[in-house]
Amino acid sequence: MLCHLHAENSPDMGTVYIQENGQLYRLNQASGGASNHVSKPKPSRLFSKGFSVELCMNKENDNGRTDHFIFTYTKEGNLRYSAKSLFSLVLSYIVDNIHHVDSLIGFPEQIGEKLFYAADARQKFTDPRTGLRALQKFTDAYGSSVLQILCLKNRYLVISEKLEEIKSFRDLTCLDLSCCKLGDDHELLEHITKETLSSLIQLVLKDNCLSDAGLRKMTAPVRVMKKGLENLSILDLSCNPGITDKGVGFLLSFKKLNYLDLSATGIEDMMAAIQRIQTQIGLVYSEVPLKEFDHNCKTEGWAEHTVLQWEHAILEAIKPQRNLKSRTAAQRFYGKRARIKEPCESLLGEGHRKTCENLQFYKGRAQVCRFPLLKKKTDDKEELQSKRMPSLEPKKQRLKAKHLGLLMEDLDLLNSY
Repeated sequence: MLCHLHAENSPDMGTVYIQENGQLYRLNQASGGASNHVSKPKPSRLFSKGFSVELCMNKENDNGRTDHFIFTYTKEGNLRYSAKSLFSLVLSYIVDNIHHVDSLIGFPEQIGEKLFYAADARQKFTDPRTGLRALQKFTDAYGSSVLQILCLKNRYLVISEKLEEIKSFRDLTCLDLSCCKLGDDHELLEHITKETLSSLIQLVLKDNCLSDAGLRKMTAPVRVMKKGLENLSILDLSCNPGITDKGVGFLLSFKKLNYLDLSATGIEDMMAAIQRIQTQIGLVYSEVPLKEFDHNCKTEGWAEHTVLQWEHAILEAIKPQRNLKSRTAAQRFYGKRARIKEPCESLLGEGHRKTCENLQFYKGRAQVCRFPLLKKKTDDKEELQSKRMPSLEPKKQRLKAKHLGLLMEDLDLLNSY
């Protein structure tokens, strides 16, 4: 063996180690002698120092996927990788093909939540081709867990661009559509009256250009078939000048209402409206603004970030149209003046607007059919009351005395029926 190692034509075998009597010897190939000194071998590197890794995420038709591994660094700076769990791999596969899934009904809610957040992170719901279909899979299976409260205040662009996606949300308990200028014939108002949103408890339609015709359509399922918004508890219809005394009659079908706001509407005979609402629904007129109409609601549910993604994408799409400096410069060159946006004046007169400034109702504990505004007040309050309310006719004054003349026992007896 030694002769073969010391042969001139022998191949380069490198360093050779021999163990004898429990000790390790190294044969020096150059001198041929054995040395008892054993140098510590250098640590071997899995990757070279200049090695770099590029993760390939979501590449179609890529059989050599690298996103199945997790790459980390140790404290010594060495690269370490480990395989993902089988659950993570299956989750990613389902999310990538969520638009091909037939149904998620029957899957546990914990699994559905992980699937939804994974799909949202990959912006599956913003895809114009498959976003709606993917969102419907979750709303059909999990209902209010996907979205329970939806606030679309001043987001008329989101309503216009994502109307079908908004209509896919089921079992909403609160919907805020204030300041969206929808009008009486908007498709979303028709959708509100369907059974899919019969769970609505709070509905805000402030400043939406509604009229009596819109209220008639919105309340038709409740009045005729006892379906639709039958569970509604809080309704805000303020700042809709098209709603008049006739429209109040359509609201009497909401028997479960606890709070109602009709401020800044076109109601002329406020005393008659107060009497009608108090006697038929049991709502009491409030002298002070109610906190229930502060509308500090916030979108809540799995799809909270999804709605923000929609809004961000729409704003980014219209952003270049806002900074058309060349067009402004051309208008100045040709002597055209920029259009000055004048503040929109309300259809109500100044005096009438003060009259209907605060017309909010709540359901009192005793549900007493009486007029809080008709109590005897001080001189300052009477002066303020004279500005806010029209003068009482003699017939109404007799009605006032009649109601104030009842004893509390009589009122409790009437309320027991």
